Amino acid sequence: MITKIIVTLLVVLVGYMFYKNNTMPSYLGIHEGKFAPMPSTPNAVSSQTDDPEKAVAALPFTDLDSTKQKVVSVLNTMGGNKIVENDHDYMHVVFTTPTMKYKDDVELYFDTDNGLLHYRSQSRTGYSDKGLNRERYNQFSALYNE
Repeated sequence: MITKIIVTLLVVLVGYMFYKNNTMPSYLGIHEGKFAPMPSTPNAVSSQTDDPEKAVAALPFTDLDSTKQKVVSVLNTMGGNKIVENDHDYMHVVFTTPTMKYKDDVELYFDTDNGLLHYRSQSRTGYSDKGLNRERYNQFSALYNE
């Protein structure tokens, strides 16, 4: 009896994680020049947060068109991602981890008024990402600044 309960709970948990991993989050996008607030979990980073554990630097730019071309080139170099939205001042990119196929949402906001490229990255599932979103930002930033 206990085994059946444990198996059922595991199946429900795996099903829930599969669902969350394959569902586009509702908080995505820019609202009045801002990304969604950071979650309480440690699996996200943003250039628009005051939380030092989750903060990353916005990147400077001067020309929107050439910056967007550079960003696309950087994303192609990084691999493992797909651009799912590319509007005038906003880009949404989904990164998929190679082994477990976890999806992380990276959002880029091209703040033309201030010449800043804002960055936000959050894992769709799980509590901790073991620093993967920060590592991804560091790689993105290094390639962007080359």
